[in-house]
Amino acid sequence: MPLPPIRMPAGISSSTSAILMERDTGTVLFEKNSDEQLPPASMTKVMTMLLIMEAIESGKIKWDDKVRTSERAASMGGSQIFLEQGEEMTVEELMKGIAIASANDASVAMAEHLAGSEEQFVHMMNERAKELGLKNTHFVNSNGLPGENHYSSAYDLAIMAKELLKYEKVTEFTSTYEDYLREDTDDKFWLVNTNKLVKFYPGVDGLKTGYTSKAKYCLTATANKNGMRVIAVIFGAPTSQDRNRQISEMLDYA
Repeated sequence: MPLPPIRMPAGISSSTSAILMERDTGTVLFEKNSDEQLPPASMTKVMTMLLIMEAIESGKIKWDDKVRTSERAASMGGSQIFLEQGEEMTVEELMKGIAIASANDASVAMAEHLAGSEEQFVHMMNERAKELGLKNTHFVNSNGLPGENHYSSAYDLAIMAKELLKYEKVTEFTSTYEDYLREDTDDKFWLVNTNKLVKFYPGVDGLKTGYTSKAKYCLTATANKNGMRVIAVIFGAPTSQDRNRQISEMLDYA
């Protein structure tokens, strides 16, 4: 039976591209310019988190492994957990920083821990993208900071999210609205989820926001309701409120 036409939010025309996908079957319920190559900003970290979860699954790393912060990781700008050179955190703590606070420094620290260098980790990201059949994705870093030739598409991000959601533990991190790092120190750090929908839209438990001045407001979201899990992706919304409203209306439709 054909799906009824989707009533998109009035502001959908202000977003560059979008997709709504049912997770289990991969059925696309709605799409707009979903193959357009665009800067994904911090939605890049969907692939970073996927490689971390796969490394955990394979036994290459463990949640309680200690990761030492390099000078390069500590120098990252943008959203961060303010890692200092030489500081050690566990894989689990860094994953919290990536999933909740979108920490660029934590992403680079984990990339170096997993692959020896961020460059080698980026090679792994691009190889994994090829394995997933993603035709409109190319990474130049692990965190989504602006970079020439760094792009993805709404469809490709939905496929990455679909793969990441095979690991149920990931939503324990991405659904957490607030948490703390360095709890037993004077530098206790408050993490607040960049994805406000995990608090304000019932069923949303992830996945990753993104913002740069070029990419505008982006979000790869997932919700699980009445036994159905969907993935919704928005690129290029003009404001965070627009981004959240458009995602919410896609989820309402699903």
